[in-house]
Amino acid sequence: MSDFDIDDVPELRVTEGFHLADIDPDSTPGFDGDKDDLDELFQSFDEELADQQEKLFANGRSHPDKTESILLVLQGMDTSGKGGVIRHVVRQFDPQGVHTVGFGKPTEEEAAHDFLWRFEPHLPSPGFISVFDRSHYEDVLVQRVEKLADDEEIERRYGAIVDFEEQLVAQGTTVIKVMLNISRDFQRENLEERIERSDKHWKYDPGDIDVRSKWELYMAAYQIALERTSTEKAPWFCIPGNNKQYARMVVKALLSRVLEKMDHSWPEAHFDPEEEKERLSRS
Repeated sequence: MSDFDIDDVPELRVTEGFHLADIDPDSTPGFDGDKDDLDELFQSFDEELADQQEKLFANGRSHPDKTESILLVLQGMDTSGKGGVIRHVVRQFDPQGVHTVGFGKPTEEEAAHDFLWRFEPHLPSPGFISVFDRSHYEDVLVQRVEKLADDEEIERRYGAIVDFEEQLVAQGTTVIKVMLNISRDFQRENLEERIERSDKHWKYDPGDIDVRSKWELYMAAYQIALERTSTEKAPWFCIPGNNKQYARMVVKALLSRVLEKMDHSWPEAHFDPEEEKERLSRS
């Protein structure tokens, strides 16, 4: 069991009075050790996470009437570490029980429907964890800043998102929403690395600099989205992201807390083990 308890770090949760500008992207709330301590803490979640996730998956397979599942939403500016969270955190899980999907610009078909339509096929089935690398929040972030939807429609979407997530919770899905908060200088370093290194070129899009030029507008859009859609049932967690290992550790802590509260045991056998052992011995 890890020594880091997410419930002991309330400043990570977006509640009334939250101001994104007050969050220091270099900070590590709840942790004051060195790099070695952080690496040890990061790894301390793994055994329990793997065990609890497999129990969740096993119960979903064995008891379809049990509807518990998890939706992990990852948001953040370009280079904030969303992909790193998926590579270094989600890999602890049995891949049979995890569905990861990244969302980019809507296709022509997707754009012809309500903005939430394209996300519904990727919601987690019972026993599964779905991870959204970007999500339905792009439709109140990008579309607000780039003016791809009018003000009235953006306003409608905040309420639609809250209703959408509350319905998911009512159906048995725990929604974990994470905003990885990096600084503008930190992003510059990451983008420079992508430009300079040939093994990083595939990650770079010249449009990233166009988006970066609107940094303050995006921060304002995030502020509104987080305060309007962080609810008791589906809260936001704003995690300082300049220390990527810290941010990944906190995501592990969030997943660990949710799985621990689900408190699954292994499904009971639907057969007589002794009888099956006897049959096996005769086979």
